[in-house]
Amino acid sequence: MGIEIRDTEGRGATLGVAPGPEEGPLQVAILVEGHPAGASWSCSPAAARELAAALTTAAAEAESARSSEPVTVKASELLRGDVRDGARLMTVETVRRDGANVQVTWTSGGGRSWSQMYEADTGIRLRRRLPPGR
Repeated sequence: MGIEIRDTEGRGATLGVAPGPEEGPLQVAILVEGHPAGASWSCSPAAARELAAALTTAAAEAESARSSEPVTVKASELLRGDVRDGARLMTVETVRRDGANVQVTWTSGGGRSWSQMYEADTGIRLRRRLPPGR
């Protein structure tokens, strides 16, 4: 599966990732195809996760920069992908109803996750809500 990207001059390329070879150090392959300077790199699985977290954070920041004013929703109405308003990036991973309460699992921009319980009607201020179907 390739991901379409563009360089600073607007030329298109495809970014692909795959597990590295079975022999040698544990690696993840990163391939750039279709670019005049076509290239490939490899990195450790930890570095690949760090790259993924950085890309996720950058994508969230780019989307947030174009979003409207923050909204407040009830904890019971939170959706996966909602981003909490505040100094730190916190994204809803899961929401589980537990009687009159809601258990929300949050993920940080750095990849850590934790769960918190809220009363179902507690107002949670969101920086961004994903459009339906995303």
